[in-house]
Amino acid sequence: MIFSTICDFVWGWPLIIAICCIGIYFTITLGMFRISRLKMSVKSIAGKEECHGDISVFGSLCTSISSTIGTGNIVGIAVAVSIGGPGAIFWLWVSSIFSFAIKYAEGVLAIKYRKFGKDGTIAGGPMYYIEIGLQKNRYSKALAKVFAFFGMIVTLLGTGTFAQSNSIASALQSFGFPTIATTIILGIIVSIITLKGIKSISAVSEKLVPIMAVFYIGSALLIIILNINSVPQVFCLIFKSAFSPESALGGGVGVSIAHVVSVGVRRGIFSHECGLGSAAIASAAAKTKSPARQGFVAMAGAIVSVIVCSMTGIVLIITCNDTLILSASCQLKGALLTSQAFGYGLGIVDIGKYIVGIGIILFAFTSIIGWNYYGEKFTQYLFGDKAIVPFKILYIAFVVMGPYFSVETIFTIADILTGFMAVTNLIGVVGLRKVVSDETEKFFRDMKVGQ
Repeated sequence: MIFSTICDFVWGWPLIIAICCIGIYFTITLGMFRISRLKMSVKSIAGKEECHGDISVFGSLCTSISSTIGTGNIVGIAVAVSIGGPGAIFWLWVSSIFSFAIKYAEGVLAIKYRKFGKDGTIAGGPMYYIEIGLQKNRYSKALAKVFAFFGMIVTLLGTGTFAQSNSIASALQSFGFPTIATTIILGIIVSIITLKGIKSISAVSEKLVPIMAVFYIGSALLIIILNINSVPQVFCLIFKSAFSPESALGGGVGVSIAHVVSVGVRRGIFSHECGLGSAAIASAAAKTKSPARQGFVAMAGAIVSVIVCSMTGIVLIITCNDTLILSASCQLKGALLTSQAFGYGLGIVDIGKYIVGIGIILFAFTSIIGWNYYGEKFTQYLFGDKAIVPFKILYIAFVVMGPYFSVETIFTIADILTGFMAVTNLIGVVGLRKVVSDETEKFFRDMKVGQ
């Protein structure tokens, strides 16, 4: 109860309005509604390596996606629909459209203000663009440390550990796999990959991310095609419920519009992480010298995340909107609700367990290794290189403990902490808005000269 109260305060109207206004500002000033900007996001992914870096541009995208596409896109959306009804999906879309520009800005600043170590490794992200970019402000270094501290805590107690390993254990438990065995095996695999550093994390992400995205999105698209006649009704319900919560399904009945908006925006931020600044850490490691180009790559990652969220939400509403299965599916929670939805959508109830189960395992696992890298950089910034190994050991221990906590509490704590991250990061992004604008103009001006 106390966590829910704190969460409602942190993610109240002031923060929601601030994120939306900042997103609208960048969207308009940077011309993000232009088709050329969207095309550039796709072209930037396949670009050639331009300079020294830890990982390729595509690797930075996969590492970013690996951390953003996690349980929030499956379990989190199911929780959002259960609590806020279909209308929460609409507000997730609205907030995401404008949030993409914030993700772009974070990618730009990540390259602009990254630092190269003596050993050739790269460090970057909000900590650095807040401290270096806002150096005229005497509080910039303190603000950067506050962000890094919240980021480290989020990594250990929120998005990186408990939420992901809990979902993996639940998925495997549905296949008859004991939780204790899951924690042991997961701990070993995560240790092997993360202790080798970003190159190992990126290599695994590059292989798993495309597979898991195609597998999950493909399954959802098949359900939509099989139930194509229901799609118009689903979209009507989403739009109607966004402004008339009393028509929402399941737990959304009787909630206020404000609550529906809050749930949708909150779930969007948790899934695509626009405004949090976390993905900027992966962006900083990319082999590119163009801040704007990496900004478009970062934006592409957020778009993929929202697509996965949307697919999950539409499938849930298609199945829950069927009166024959309303009582059977909408009373379930989290992964069980999503599994039931996929099963009913495909006409084979048991197959949903396997689709969602495999999706959760892949999504959550890549999130674990992706957030480990973020946490490593937060810790390095705060305490230096000597603290990296102790952090990784603590991180692995928390991953192992994750399956023994409740899903609702995990997501609530994660929401609180991500709210604190968002506030500090957005101060830096807004303070450096002219830098983002100048780099964008320079990028397109150079493109015209080169044509």
